[in-house]
Amino acid sequence: MEHEALSEKIIGCAMTVHSVLGPGFLESVYQKALAHELRKQGLHVICSQRLQVIYDDVVVGDFEADMMVEDLIMIENKAVQTLIPKHEVQLVNYLTATGVDIGLLLNFGSDRLQVKRKHRTYRPKTEDGNDPDT
Repeated sequence: MEHEALSEKIIGCAMTVHSVLGPGFLESVYQKALAHELRKQGLHVICSQRLQVIYDDVVVGDFEADMMVEDLIMIENKAVQTLIPKHEVQLVNYLTATGVDIGLLLNFGSDRLQVKRKHRTYRPKTEDGNDPDT
């Protein structure tokens, strides 16, 4: 499955979770519900996957990604009132450090699901100001 199609499937599952649960729960509740929805769609999901941080070809640390889907897309879940640039930077840093190409930042804590698609490498916006992959 292509990255774009997989991203859209993940976002659809996240929208389902948000529409059923609404805002107000802990991040862990949304993560478990999203993992369940993704698995119902036949997707391979790993929660709290330990990943190594590489610097200058040396492992300098590790962290736990909230979710990895199909070993292709990293998901960072939030349950905050609104996303801030620091959340986006965090995901891009995780992508850069691990070599994973695409990540989704999902915020279940606001009245409407907030979604940000991030890439490990810079991709300029299209002429209409949109992400080139959407």
